[in-house]
Amino acid sequence: MFQLLLLILAGESIFFLPFVLARVFRPTFLAVFEITNLELGTLFSAYGIIAMVSYFFGGPLADRFSPRALLAVALAVTGLGGITMNFIASFAALSWLYAFWGLTTILLFWAALLKATRIIGGEDFQARAFGLLEGGRGLMAALVGSIAVGILAFYLPDQVSPSLAEQQHAFQQVVFFFAGWVILVGVLVGVFLKNSSDTSDDTSKRITWKQLKVVLSKRVIWYQAVIIVCAYVGYKVTDDFSLLASDILGFSDVQSAQVGALALWMRMIAAITAGFLADRLGQSSKVISWGFVIMIFSGLIIGSGWLPDEVPFYYLLSIISTCLGVYAVRGLYFSLVQEARIPLNISGTSIGIISVIGFTPDIFMGPFMGYLLDENPGALGHQLVFLTLAGFAFIGLIATHQFRKVNQ
Repeated sequence: MFQLLLLILAGESIFFLPFVLARVFRPTFLAVFEITNLELGTLFSAYGIIAMVSYFFGGPLADRFSPRALLAVALAVTGLGGITMNFIASFAALSWLYAFWGLTTILLFWAALLKATRIIGGEDFQARAFGLLEGGRGLMAALVGSIAVGILAFYLPDQVSPSLAEQQHAFQQVVFFFAGWVILVGVLVGVFLKNSSDTSDDTSKRITWKQLKVVLSKRVIWYQAVIIVCAYVGYKVTDDFSLLASDILGFSDVQSAQVGALALWMRMIAAITAGFLADRLGQSSKVISWGFVIMIFSGLIIGSGWLPDEVPFYYLLSIISTCLGVYAVRGLYFSLVQEARIPLNISGTSIGIISVIGFTPDIFMGPFMGYLLDENPGALGHQLVFLTLAGFAFIGLIATHQFRKVNQ
């Protein structure tokens, strides 16, 4: 359990700088760097393009090297990159930083994290292990994110229109906090995480081209990749929560950040509950289907434009239900590797192949959301974003049905 806690700590901390920062503090982020939603989306695309290549090569890397070394180094260099963020004065330099994070958070980190989690879960507790990983990451993001919101509130009075200088100073303190935290976690992982042992360390067990062809020939791998694409679109839509609170509900920077932090708390509840429920039922895919259904209805409710702007409660309730669906699916989709009976010694490579396809929303979803929001100011842009969520969730539901059919 202590080892899983270390993985939870590492697994979320490394993404604070590239993702949580812009998700929770989106209105402040846009103001400080003086960029549009579309430009923020292109930053995520720079990250996503490098990440796509890194997913492919990171899988075999995880099958050959110690998770402890890979995770510790990744955390340390990601945190150092965060320190430089406060000294960036151009959009081009910010793009290079996001590309750099695409390398450090994925090539060295992602497959190693998931493989170590699969080893801990064993034969009987895969869904629970991945659910606890995602839910624990949600708890970690909520706790640390709430502290960061407190830092922003301390340096930035709770007002609707603070000056740019006030926003910049407050935001710098938040960035320094996140960067220092990530480096500290890297040190803890390097000191305390044990090297997981499995048969893949044997040269004879390492991935071969023949085994790779076998992996690519499995239809369940491709269906799982589609499931992750659709679920990850939902995850990217959570980036819109704080901006929605600002644009539609008229919330201040601090209040909007609090809405973003609320989503992080729901992540913990949804993912852990889904993990225990999936192990009890013996099928992660069944719970994933339910998650997609929730995403469809939540996306249609906000996307329809029926909710009254003057009653924030209805929007907050819809945001909570969206989180339940998104994070339930996100907490379980990699446990499908075990449900599909992929051998452990090639799990890192399998995860890499699935991730290359599954996380393509890192490339296209940011600019697409930015375009919708910039070209359709006000409520309409946000409605179109949530209708997109509902559409992808419907595709994900079909892919999950096909996965279950083929797997059986």
